[in-house]
Amino acid sequence: MVKRALLSVSDKTGIVDFARGLEKLDIQIISTGGTARMLRDSGIEVTDVADVTGFPEMMGGRVKTLHPKIHGGILCIRDDHDHMGEAQKADVEMIDLVVVNLYPFEITVSKEGVLLEEAIENIDIGGPAMLRSAAKNYRSVSVVCDPEDYGHVLKEIRSTGVVSQISREQLAVKAFRHTADYDAAIDTYLSKELLGQDVLRLNYTDGVTLRYGENWHQEAKFYKEAEVAGPTLANAKQLHGKELSYNNYIDADNALQTVKELSLSKPAVTIVKHNNPCGLSTGNTLLQALQAAWNGDPISAYGSIICTNTVFDLQSAEFLNGKFVEIILAPGFEHDALEYLKNKSANLRLLELPQFNEPFSVDNTYKYVIGGILKQSRNIGIYDKWECVTDIEYPEGIRGVSEFSLHACKCVKSNAVSLAYEYEDGCYMMLSMGAGQPNRVDSIRKLAVTKARENLRVIYERENPDMSFDDYCSNVFSKCVMASDAFFPFDDSVVHAAEHGIKFILSPGGSIRDKEVIDTANRLGVSMVFTGMRHFLH
Repeated sequence: MVKRALLSVSDKTGIVDFARGLEKLDIQIISTGGTARMLRDSGIEVTDVADVTGFPEMMGGRVKTLHPKIHGGILCIRDDHDHMGEAQKADVEMIDLVVVNLYPFEITVSKEGVLLEEAIENIDIGGPAMLRSAAKNYRSVSVVCDPEDYGHVLKEIRSTGVVSQISREQLAVKAFRHTADYDAAIDTYLSKELLGQDVLRLNYTDGVTLRYGENWHQEAKFYKEAEVAGPTLANAKQLHGKELSYNNYIDADNALQTVKELSLSKPAVTIVKHNNPCGLSTGNTLLQALQAAWNGDPISAYGSIICTNTVFDLQSAEFLNGKFVEIILAPGFEHDALEYLKNKSANLRLLELPQFNEPFSVDNTYKYVIGGILKQSRNIGIYDKWECVTDIEYPEGIRGVSEFSLHACKCVKSNAVSLAYEYEDGCYMMLSMGAGQPNRVDSIRKLAVTKARENLRVIYERENPDMSFDDYCSNVFSKCVMASDAFFPFDDSVVHAAEHGIKFILSPGGSIRDKEVIDTANRLGVSMVFTGMRHFLH
């Protein structure tokens, strides 16, 4: 039974109401410092720690609870005869509930201009010691380090007089995790301040076993970043389908970031296969965007991942009839669409992410290499400048589709180019892309242009326009914008683009041969903008 509780908190949120609830249950409250003063000021009877230990607080409060009558009362194993005998002999009374949170070290060191001395004074010693003692003895003691837990702990004590075993286990793990994070923050700060060493400590929890890794013979798990908020796969809810694999997570993350890149009010859809967007489009409706994205590469769309920024509706679900898709990721699903898709396949994974259209809360990305880890800031933005470098002016009227093409190219693996055009007023489509080639020329002539013609063949045969296929392609290519993720080291990329009638090119610029590239563009009647921002993606 909970008869005696020790309360000593830095974050005093909710502590008065919690203590008042304990008092009504005739639980003796021990406290110290500012917590004791606050409780007394609120009319709650409190026993000072100093009255329990027989020693006053010492050394400016550095030594308060580090005493056998505190830690003995916490650590004593209740069903151990020797422990209880020693406690009785030393006049140590049991403490059944420990409520502690720690000095705000991380907040302190995040302040601009904070002094080392101030940071050190905000290193809690007694608090972590009590948390660890109580967590170690969780079979007999309940430990609370988070004000969010006050409510359900108090409810359990009111109901049964005790905190349940499962709650004590959960609270103990939470306390150890809290002190581990606290010590990691101290290590990170002092390593830099005292040793000049940059330390990276990551915190990931809730490991889930996946179906398999990149290949069937590899094992894999997914860990969630602690307290991550916003639109991430860690916060997605699976509504239907079999469990995810390693590659599913990789591709779904690419799909999520690709759609989020657009930041448009219109419905947008991306179709991802092998970590590359093979289809990307916006539309006036979700169905229109989905159809255009699918037309971007119907062959690669087989077994793909679809992601949209719009609640998935029945018309779009029906469009997928007879089409094999691995995953659909959306902010939500209309009821009829959800039932239709569930009936479509028992294996189709449906992931709901209500936070989809919120901004990302993550600032950095990490990549593990054998023996180390790489950290970099997220690639935010698509250009640093917008400079037309050719004699032929770049039309302001195609700025929208040009930015769309840059967004698409940014999400394609390097060396990358993207071809995009405005297929309807205000609606954009990635016609094709060239990805992952050792040189950019192959990305253009062997992939992007070839794939564009294949995709246009399907559209041409459906629309049956009054012109030859070559003329139809030339007409579309003349409206396309080609974006490159990096500068052109030679003018051959411009030459191959112009050969197919592409008149508008975006490139970061920055090559020692920029003048040669610009001269070739002028000679071939191509309008080109330098953006000043490279978008390698490995």
